[in-house]
Formats: sequence, structure tokens, C-alpha cells
Amino acid sequence: MKHHFHILLCALIISGCQKAGESELTRQGLVYCSEGSPVTFNPQLDISGTTADATSHQLYNRLIDFDPQTGKLVPSLASSWSVSRDGLTYAFQLRKHVNFHQTPYFRPSRSFDAKDVLFSINRWRDPNHPYHDVSGGRYPYFESLGLQEIIKDVSLVNGFRVEIKLNYPDSSFLATLATDFAVILSQEYASQLMSENTPELLDTRPIGTGPFKFDAYRKDAYIRYRRHDGYWEGNQSQQQLIYDITPRSSLRLAKLITGECDVIAYPAQTELQVIEERPDLVLEERPGLNVGFWAFNTAKPPFDDARVRRALALAVDRKTLLDAVYFDTAVAARGLLPPSSWAFDENLQESSYNPVQAKKLLQEAGIDSGFSMTIWAMPIERAYNPNATKMAELIQHYLAEVGIQVRIVSHEWSTFRRLLLQGQHDSVLIGWSADNGDPDNFYRPLLSCSAISSGSNRANWCSAEYDQLINQAVRTADESVRMRYYQKANQILADQVPLVPIAHAYRFQAHRKGLTGMQINPFGGISFANVSKETD
Repeated sequence: MKHHFHILLCALIISGCQKAGESELTRQGLVYCSEGSPVTFNPQLDISGTTADATSHQLYNRLIDFDPQTGKLVPSLASSWSVSRDGLTYAFQLRKHVNFHQTPYFRPSRSFDAKDVLFSINRWRDPNHPYHDVSGGRYPYFESLGLQEIIKDVSLVNGFRVEIKLNYPDSSFLATLATDFAVILSQEYASQLMSENTPELLDTRPIGTGPFKFDAYRKDAYIRYRRHDGYWEGNQSQQQLIYDITPRSSLRLAKLITGECDVIAYPAQTELQVIEERPDLVLEERPGLNVGFWAFNTAKPPFDDARVRRALALAVDRKTLLDAVYFDTAVAARGLLPPSSWAFDENLQESSYNPVQAKKLLQEAGIDSGFSMTIWAMPIERAYNPNATKMAELIQHYLAEVGIQVRIVSHEWSTFRRLLLQGQHDSVLIGWSADNGDPDNFYRPLLSCSAISSGSNRANWCSAEYDQLINQAVRTADESVRMRYYQKANQILADQVPLVPIAHAYRFQAHRKGLTGMQINPFGGISFANVSKETD
């Protein structure tokens, strides 16, 4: 396999990786070879990692952030915060002298203040807000957590102090405000666009407070950002940041080797040894807070029958999937949570491979002669599933042995996600990278009832008992009490099998030697703030 990969790589390098007219573009500044185009330039509107990678930490800031090394909460646009004893009131003191981007299409007359925080939060939480329905009116991450019901009020205390009141305590609330989706927008820019009758440009021609500002975009080709001079944390060393959109993993590596890219997204497992052996490249790794899984669309028969779902889980040897798709870059999943989570349940057992029992369950469900189904395989590479098509082919083989015929379906990424949201799939191979370190970030977005309409509950599964348990878990700060609720939730998942957890993968990042300041965030996402590049 390695020999064939070298031949392909050499062919790509010899043939030349750059498209005509783009060589000068990719020679300047810092160049990141990404795997796809963002759906939007406002991460409030989309839950995909591709959109978050392209926008959240480059264009914007949040009230608070995560330290990428420790995972602890640290100040950002809020210089400090406090929480009332009853856990219902959060007060944020805002940072002064923070500038918004100045561009040919917007020249701010003031710096960041409390009005921007109120605008940014109320846009997604208040259905009567003038910007709520702009760009579709869907805010999938916040909807999946039910935050519209959790937040009671957001108020301006003074120009640099904001209070958020909750209807009931939520121990994950601060962590939610530090996620890639909780970005702060410019209220002044939004008002300008509304007066010009072009409010949709807020999400496609962005303005933020982040280290880089928007300059140009060509779908499926590149994004160009310019340095934000006057950035509150200090100017970046690079004049510009280029996203060279390169869906093919082997081509991204070829561009890294030739120097056309400084950093690449999601190197494939077959490429890791090649990267490690080159003295001009650096490979970094870190355990990821993620889970790759196979979800069943429980809104469709026969997947609405838990016996059928259990049969499908038993019919597949997950160890083979792990070995053939992840090699040595992941650990087997026993549940939603990776072993690094404080709420990981050591008593959880992996479902064994048992095709005989699978056939019995199918017979109990009234399926004696098998049936046909689809497995949707996502078309892009992610750490939690680096090759969904290969995994689907392996599952196809196993299911044939119990009389189930499988058709594998894939589409271009934006089409794939749109059709998934419409519920057209029978089952799907996909996954989740945590946006923060709280276990709630797995349980609610992936399988709560509210996450169905947001699109992050790929199983379209809803259990009132499960929802009650995970909601009770976040209403206390006592981790031992929360753990007991999550253990009960795990028992429901093991019995009902809305999805089959497969793997928790390591995160890898490859870049050229001479870059400093690159850090792997355990929660996914990438930031180029404070990254420096040696020049010849």
C-alpha cells in the first residue's frame, strides 16, 4: 500500500499541483490546504467542522474561550465573569478597546461593546428579532441544546457589562459560550446592511473582531483573509491567510511537500508515515474528543424497531472496521463519550459480533427474508471517520451474510448534509467532534429530541426518558450526581441502539517545518492566531 501511495504522490508532484493563475496567490502569506468549502461565513448557522474551521477563530471572537492546551475556560471578549449562587444569572464584564474589522464595505464608527453581545445572542434566541430569519432562520447548534428555552433574558447593564438570566441552571452553559458557534457579530454592521436592504450579506461578507478579516472567496477554490491591523491581542505576523480548498487528501499532501501549502487538514492514515519520514515536515497528534458512529433513521421502518437496530449492530464486527479504516489511530468506542471524558463509564460493554443472534432478532421483528437498505457515507475525511466509503463497503459485506442488501449512497458534501436534514437516509456513517469538554456536548446534540429539528440528531430518535435524564444532569454542578444520570442514559442507549458507536480517533495535524504557534485543539477547529512562518 505504501509503495502505491508513493507512486501516486510522485505523479501528483510531477504533474504540478497548482491551477493556472493561482500560483502567486498561494505563494503569499500563510497557506492552509483545507478539505472543503464553508457553507456560510457565520458559524452560528451551521454545525459542520468545515465551516467552523474556516471562520470561527479566524474572523471572530467569543465572550470566553478554551485554552487549547488545558481545555480550561479563559477570558476573550469578556475580561471576567461571575455566576450567581443559584446558577441562574451570568454577568460578563466586557473588554474595552476591541476593534471590528475595517474593510472597503464597512468602516466601524465605534469599538466592540455590550450592544454587539445582545445583538449576537438575541439573533438566534429571539424569533422576533429582525435578523432571526435572515439566511434561513436556523441555528442548529443552539437548537440542539434547547438554548432558546434555557435562556430567559439577555440584558445590558451598561456599555461594557451584560447579564444573561436562565430559566433553570445549566452546568454546561459557560462551555457552550466558548464553542465555535457562539461568535460575536457587529450590531453596527448589521444595522447598515438592514438599511441597505442587504441583511443576508452579514453571513456572506463577514465582519468580526478576529485576527484576520475577509478579503475574497471563490467556492471550491480559495478563501483569502487579510491581517486585521489593530487586533486587540496584537497584530499577526502574516499579512494574509489563504485557504487553498483541496478535497483530495493525497493532493493536499503533495502540496505540503512542494511548499504550496504550509498546513494541511486531516492527513490520511496512509500518509502519516510519509510525513514522519520527511525532515521538512512536522506531524503532531493528540487524543480527540470525538466519536465516529453508524446512525439509523428511526423515523423509517424497519429502523423504528429496536430489535432491528440491535440486529444490525450485532451483525457487524466492529473490530474489523477499526483495524481496516483507522489502523492504529483510534480506540474502540463503547458509548458516546471518549475515555478522556470525566464522565466516561468504565462499566460499559462493547456489543459483540454475533450474526446468529442478529438473525434471531430479525426473525422476532418479523423479517424472515431480509430487506434492502441504504448506508450513506460522508464524502469528506474526518478524524472520527477517515474513509466512510470503505467502512460502508465492509458493513455491506457483513449485512449480506444475514440477508440484508445494502446500497451505498454519497453526494457532494453540501448536498449530502441537506438531504440528511430532510431524513432521506436509512442509515449514515458520520460522527461528532466535541465543541467543549462537557459530556453534555455529546448527549444533547447527538440524541436529544430537540436535536432532531436542528439536524445534529442523525438518528431522528426521541426518548422522553432519555431527555429527562440528560436535562437533570446539567442542572447540577455535582459531577458524581451527573455521572449517575449519564449512566442511566447509557443504559437506554444500549437497549434502544439509535446509533452504533464505532471509534474515538486521534487528531493529526501536519505542517511544514518553520511554523511556530500551531496547536491542536482537542475540541476540533483550527486557529492561525499567533502562528509565525520562517521566511527564506
